[in-house]
Parts: sequence; structure tokens; C-alpha cells
Amino acid sequence: MVTRQGRRAPVRVRRQRSAGDVLAGIGALVLLAALMAGVPFALLTIFGSPLPDHVPSASDLTHKVGPGSLIAILVVLVWLAWIQLAACVAVEVYAGIRGVGVPARVPLAGGTQSLVHRLVVAALLLFTATTAIMPALSGGGLSQRPPAVQMQPQSQEFHRIPEAPERPAAAPAAENLAAHPAEKAATTKIYRVHPPEGRHHESLWEIAEKCLGEGRRYNEIYSLNKGHIQPDGTRLTIASLIRPGWILEMPADAKHAQVIPTKDLHDYFKHGHAVPDAPARTNPAPPAAPKPTPPAQQTPPAQQAPPTQAPSTQAPPTHQAPPTHQPPTQEAPPTQPPASQAPPAVPRPSATPTPAPQHTEPKAPASEKPASEKPAPEKPATAPAHDGGTERPSDETPRTFDVSWPHGIAAASLLAAGLLGALGRRRRTQMWHRAFGHMIVRPEGAAVEAERALRIGADEDAARLLDLGLRHMSKSMAAGGRALPTIYGVHLGHGSLDLWIAPADRNPPAPWQAFDDGQVWRLGADALPGLEASDLVDVLAPYPGLVSIGTNDNGRILVDLEAAHGLIALRGPEDTRRAVLSAVALELATNRWSDHMRITLVGFDAELGEGLAEIAPDRVRSVPTLEDALPELEGRSEEVRQALAASGVDSVLTGRCRGVFGEAWMPHYLIMADQPPERDADRLVALARTGTRMAAGYVVPGDVQGATWTWDVDAAGRLQAGVLGFDVEAQLVGDDDYRGVFELFRTAARLEPVELPGLAGGEEPPTAQESSVEVRLLGPIEVDAPGPMDESRRELCTELLVYLAAHPEGVHPTVLSGAIWPRGTSAGVRDASVARVSDWLGRDARGRPNLYHDDRGRIRLGSEVRVDLNVFRWLVWRSAAEPASETAYMAYALDLVRGPLLADRPRGRYAWLADHDLEFEAPARVIDVAHRLVVLRLEEGDPRGAVSAARAGLRLAPEDEGLWRDLLRATHATGDVAQVQVAVDELRGRVGRDPLFDGLQPETEALVEELLPDWHPVGSR
Repeated sequence: MVTRQGRRAPVRVRRQRSAGDVLAGIGALVLLAALMAGVPFALLTIFGSPLPDHVPSASDLTHKVGPGSLIAILVVLVWLAWIQLAACVAVEVYAGIRGVGVPARVPLAGGTQSLVHRLVVAALLLFTATTAIMPALSGGGLSQRPPAVQMQPQSQEFHRIPEAPERPAAAPAAENLAAHPAEKAATTKIYRVHPPEGRHHESLWEIAEKCLGEGRRYNEIYSLNKGHIQPDGTRLTIASLIRPGWILEMPADAKHAQVIPTKDLHDYFKHGHAVPDAPARTNPAPPAAPKPTPPAQQTPPAQQAPPTQAPSTQAPPTHQAPPTHQPPTQEAPPTQPPASQAPPAVPRPSATPTPAPQHTEPKAPASEKPASEKPAPEKPATAPAHDGGTERPSDETPRTFDVSWPHGIAAASLLAAGLLGALGRRRRTQMWHRAFGHMIVRPEGAAVEAERALRIGADEDAARLLDLGLRHMSKSMAAGGRALPTIYGVHLGHGSLDLWIAPADRNPPAPWQAFDDGQVWRLGADALPGLEASDLVDVLAPYPGLVSIGTNDNGRILVDLEAAHGLIALRGPEDTRRAVLSAVALELATNRWSDHMRITLVGFDAELGEGLAEIAPDRVRSVPTLEDALPELEGRSEEVRQALAASGVDSVLTGRCRGVFGEAWMPHYLIMADQPPERDADRLVALARTGTRMAAGYVVPGDVQGATWTWDVDAAGRLQAGVLGFDVEAQLVGDDDYRGVFELFRTAARLEPVELPGLAGGEEPPTAQESSVEVRLLGPIEVDAPGPMDESRRELCTELLVYLAAHPEGVHPTVLSGAIWPRGTSAGVRDASVARVSDWLGRDARGRPNLYHDDRGRIRLGSEVRVDLNVFRWLVWRSAAEPASETAYMAYALDLVRGPLLADRPRGRYAWLADHDLEFEAPARVIDVAHRLVVLRLEEGDPRGAVSAARAGLRLAPEDEGLWRDLLRATHATGDVAQVQVAVDELRGRVGRDPLFDGLQPETEALVEELLPDWHPVGSR
């Protein structure tokens, strides 16, 4: 059968040897024999055995070296070279005879093995029945081998999804093409890349070996498919990087490939099959359908061994991201009820078996992989509107995708956590100005994408571990009268925090542990709950100059700018260098392990300087030239010298540790965008080179003479930290990245409120007794469902279910993919996950699935799925419709509130909340209902009921000071002054622990002073 590739000349292997092949083979065989036998024979004949005739003694190392000794040394070197040559010959002969593909590499034998490879291939041509290995000679030998598979931790794991069955018309079409030769060119062959099985992935080499009979023909497949947009929205750009679910067009002589009409090839590239991605419908069951089985029996629970975890060692642990997707089990479809009783069921993956997958190059975790290597995620062109249940027309059709994803921010976990903390404080101010019945304004456009990236990348637990761990260490060292160590680097891995200290100390304070003879102090992540319970409010941050410089294979690396005791120079291409400096400035300005600090930006444009000053006005100052900044820097340095002399402490670290002259040790950091002029550079070097820690740090670009540390970053984003010995993928924040962040913060600075969407009411939601599934969002996420669920897949399936619960009007499958898998996924993975959730939710009392497709192809939840947020909305609507029962309905609504909205969300998930009203609407409604109920109960003379209402609202919005004022008024109305003091102490403790509380509102302070005249305001860090 001829396909459309029949028009081009595919690579064919010769079946006959030429005279040149025979002569080359004989010559190679003679040369190999001479090298393998002649060399050792000559050495043994002339110089004898290389083994010594006596046991070596110490005198052999001290006697005089003469010509004989030098000749003996040279003979030993020749023997070593021959042994290496013999190893190369053995490896190449084994690979050529066994046909294993690319031979194993012999250490330190690059050129030697390449030469041996050519000789062995030429010699083997004399004994093989085909010249299939001949292209290795013309292709340059080993230089043309396919890139080796890099076994790195994966940020997203693709697993077996059964392929869709071939179309029934495929066989008749083949017969028609055989009968009509004129139509042969209208077909082509394709191959679908299989999902991985365990650690085994497919590669182009192995696909070529399986389908074309020769792995070295992988370039033919690559050239046919280069640049084609695949079903997941990405393109084939690197021959060694293919993904499960991709469609590859194959050469005409490919075997084990599917023959399709050429006109359908575009659909296969775009959708993965020949028809657009429309929701599948199951055929209605015949009238004489078998009896439906109970929901628990419809799908057997997945039988899968729990994932294993490698034991920890003393070395810093390798950061391993948990698998995002687990292999779905092949499930038998449940018995369908009659069509009159059940809506169309959710499509299931086909049960067609797939061949055993082989190798695909894995991907590094998202938090660690550099921006230049990360695949572009899928981004919907337009998002669904969630106001009043209406949607934009874009939901009706599959969305388009682009590559405008702020990789640098998503990969900077600590920077993202700091920005989200600052954003939370800004939105708290918005909530303060919010009017009753309104919510704060929501971001749009680039601001949404920036917030989505921040939510994906932020590692709040790691930021808290770093902050609290260092403060606790400082407090413990001060209590023991010990000095803080100098920290040159910090490694933040998946389960621990490591400090590289000098000099070494084997006795760290608990819960820190010493490793490597005291050179490394380690704090496990399991110590975080104990640290949070400690009283660390008044402890100064000991190392405010710690900042991330990038990541390596094991985790994130930070360095202390103050530890340089001088200037830090950053060399490299201007754009990459600027992205590094921008990331340093953003993290310093927003991190939580610093207290009061001053950052002076020099030479940055108004966009970065002014934008960063808007985010952290108390930390950042931007000036145009170094000359403008030097007077303040010199004055600050003199203040630190005077403080050291007056306080009697030996260093800045000791002053911070003991809390002596606290304001004197607040740091000042300089970050420049351009290399300083020579005159100003000399002045700056003289200021910086103090030889001791001076609560200051200086980072400048270019090659500056006199710099203490010099770092180099290349165009690919690789940073080498000079004498520190760090070689990392640099943390980068480009211009477009921080522009989106600044737009996000400008939106959060808008104080005009937005009216809450109206409540439609409608039918009363099912009660807890009437529902077959219950989804709780007003607190920690909880799902009560009858079906089975594998624990390893629960997080993903729960997020998918929450997204559907937040969209009661239904969601198109393509929209669902873009929300749950923002970096992209295949339709097979999506459909398998939806089917798994459908099995989890089971069926309602009438046998209808609790998850189904409606007539427009949207995925929806059934009528017996009870969502507490929908019940809350209905009760609020009912309280307005029946004023006589307003108090009762509001009390019922607040009983549904169990804690902060969607609490205990796993890291990196629910990024779609940035483009949804849920986090903006739900807190506003709960706060309004709680405040209204407090007012009503105080008017009714029920102060204790008012206290309960305020407490219920604070469960979801603990940072809302309006509710705290309601609680104080209601508690005071009970006449129990002691309880008022308890409430004030509780508020005082929350101000110290919660990063969103940077100080009380004046109205709150005034109320507390009125109720408790002896109260004193709480300071903030």
C-alpha cells in the first residue's frame, strides 16, 4: 500500500555488499587484529610482563628516578591505553552482534571508541546478511546517536490510557484503495505514542526500531512531524522529546502503524482522532436491559500497590514531585438504565489493549525546570463567565492555546509564596473598604495569568519552614549564650531544610540535626507544626539577606548576600542578567524571613522600580544612578559601625540574635541594573569591602574589579556561583513576568467594590438524607461519595469535582482540561479522570449517573449531588424572600461553615480559582450573613447568639476585622469582661502569627481601647 510519503524517496538499506564494503571490512579486520594481538605481543616481547617481580616497598617511592623508571611508566601507560581499546572493541562487537542499538559508553574513550566503532562496523559487514548498520559510518558514527534519555524527576506523569478503537470503516477503505490504485496517494500512516509503563517510555529511536526496523531512521519520523501542533497544543521541536498521546506521521514502509485517509491527518494532529472532540454518547439500553447492579458493584476498586518511596540518606534529599496522574484501571462499564431514566453517561476510555510502551524522555518538576525548557501550557483564549450562571460563547467550542505563561514566576516557589502573601495583605485592605452586598474587584487578562502561575508555583510551607526554622534557631542559640553561625548557602529540598555553615559545628540546637561533621545543619519538614506553636513573634530575622539563586537536581539553593562581606558581581548576557536581578529584587521585597529592610534599585526602568515600590513601599526605593544612592549607603554603614561600638556585641548576627539595638541591624541591599561607572565603582567597592558583616549586600552586573564574589550566568539560564561552588538553573523573572505581577497588584489596589451577583433561588437543594453525594467547600474540602477511589488519585479527582461543583451550569470538556491541567494534557487522560470521578459519584436513587453529559456536551453534576455552597446560597436567597424567618435561615446557612474556604488544598492545584468568582464571592457572602445575624440577634437581646454568629463567620474569614469587632461588641454585651479579654488576646495572637495581619485597623484599635482601657496596641514586624 502506497501512502502519501510514496512521493518522496525514503531511506532504503542496501541488500548487497559493494567491493568497497568488502575491502573496508578486510582492512578493518586486519587493523583490529593488529591492535588487539600485535600490541600486547610486542610489549611482552620487548619489555616483558608489566607485573612487578617483587612486592613494592616504601623505598621504591624515594629512590632516584632514571631512564629505566621513565620507560617503565610509559609502558604501563601503553598497557592502560590498550586495555581501554580492548574494552571499546568488546562493547562495540557486542552491540553490533546483538543489535542493541546505541553501544554503551566506555569512560574517557570518546575519540577511541568512535574509531573502534567504525572499524567494528566495517568488519561486521563481512559476516552479516544485510548492510543495515552501514548508515552509522556515513552518519558520523557515534556523533549521530540519538540523545540519551535523561532520567530526571517528573513533574507530570502520563500513564496508560487505552486507545480509541479504529474506525469500523478502516478495513473497507483499505480494500477500496487496493482495488483503485489511483486513490492510493490519498492515504498515510500514523503512530500514536503510547503512555509510559512505570519508568519505561517510548522514544523516536524505539518507534523507528519497531516500525521501520532500524532505530537510526528516527530522523525520518522527526522530519515528517517537526512543527506540527499535537492534540495537547504543543509541537515537536526536539527529536528526543515526545509525549504520550501525540500522533506521528510515519514513512510509507512503516509497520505496526495505522492507515488513515490523508484528509483526516489534520484532525488526528489536532484532536487525536478523525472527528472533533465532541462528547461521546452511549447507545440507549434496549427495553429488556438486565437489572442494574448496586453502585458499589458497578466498578471494582482499583487494585494497585501504593507508591514506594526511597529511604532518606544523610545527603540532601532529591526533590521528587508526586505523580500528577496515575494509570487508570480498565473498568467494565456499568449497566445502563433505560434511556428514559438516565441522561447520557460520561464517556469511558476504550478497553482496547495497547502495546507495551517503551521510553519517552521524562520532564523535570515544574518548580525546578528552567523557564527555557518548560513546555508551554494550554491557556484558554477566553474564560467562562460565572455571573448568574451564564457563560460566554467560547465554552461552546474548543479553546485555542498560546504560550504566554510566566514560567519564571511559576518556577520560583519562594518568590511566588512571598508575592501571594503580599497580595493577601493588599486584598485584606480591599475587603476593609468593601460595602455590604459587594465583593472586591477581580483581576483580568495578564493579571489572571500571573496569579495562576503564582498559585501553581508557591510553596508556602517551605517559606514558613525557612522563616520559623531560622528564627527558632536564633532564639535557641541566644538562650544558650551561643553565637549564630555564618551561613553561606541554604538547600531547600522536598522534605528538609539544610544550612551550609562555617566553621563546622556538631551541636546544633534541637530540632536541628548535624551532618557531614557539623558542616550541614538540617531541619526536617515534620518539625513545622512544632515551630508554628512556638512564640517567635519578637525574634528578629537572623538572615534577612538569604535569596534564591536557582535550583539543581536536589532542590532550591539560596545564598546570604551579607556573607560576601563585599561586592557580588554578576556576569552574562544583558537580558538573562537582568532577569536574575529582577528575581532577586522581587524575592527580597516580599519574602517573610526578613523584617524591616531597605532595598535600593539603581538604573532599573520606571516600570520595574515603580512597580516594585508599589508592592513593597516600605522596603523599596528606586534611583536613577549610583551616585544618588551612595550617600545613603555610606550613612547606613556608619550607623552600623556606631551601633556595634555602642552595643558591645561582636557582630551583626549577635545583635540580631540577642535583640540588642534591634533597629541597628536592619539590612540595606543595593541591586543595580547596569555596570557602575569606574569612579563610582571604586567608591562602592571601598564601601562594601569591610571584611565583616555590616547588615548590607551589594549586587551589581558586569565584571567589576575588586568584587568579592563573581557569578556567571549564560544565555540558557545556567548560573555558576564562583567560589561558592553552586551550579544551578538560575531563577529568572523576565519583563513580561513582572508586568503581569504589577498589573495584578494594581488591580488589588482598586478599592471600588463590585456588586455581588444576584441569587436565582430555584428548587430547594436536596437535604443530607436525600442526597447520594455530598461535596463540602465551606471549610476543608470533603467529599462523601458511594464509589471507590484510589488514594493516589484522590487529589486530582477532588479538584475536578470541586471545579464542576463551582460550575453548576456545566463545563465543556476542553474548558475542563485547561482549568485542571493548566500545563496541558491529552484528551485520553482527561476522559479517564472524568470517568473515574463518575464511578466515584455512582448513581442516584433512580439509577441515573451523578455525573453526566447534557444535550450540549457539557459535563454536569446530577440533582442528588449536594454542594454546601449551593445550599448556603439558597438559604441566603430564602432569608431575603421570607423576612419573618430571616434569622433562622441565616443561622442554618452559617451552620454549614466549617473553616476557611477550600482549606487544606494541596500545593500547586486549584490555580483556576484566579479566574473564578468563588474566592471573591463566598467570603463576602459569609461575612455579610454573619454580620447581619449579629445585628439581628443583638436587637433581639440574644448576645450569646450574636457571639456564635460572629464566630461562625470568623471560621471562614479569620482575617476580617469587621467580624472581630462584631465579636468584641457581642461579647461585651454578655457582660463578661473576662471573655472580652480572651477575645482580645486571641486577636493579639493572630496578629503575631498570621502574615495577612500587618497591623490592626484604627477602628479596631479604638474599639478595643474603649472596651479595655488598659490594652496596648500590637506592633507588627
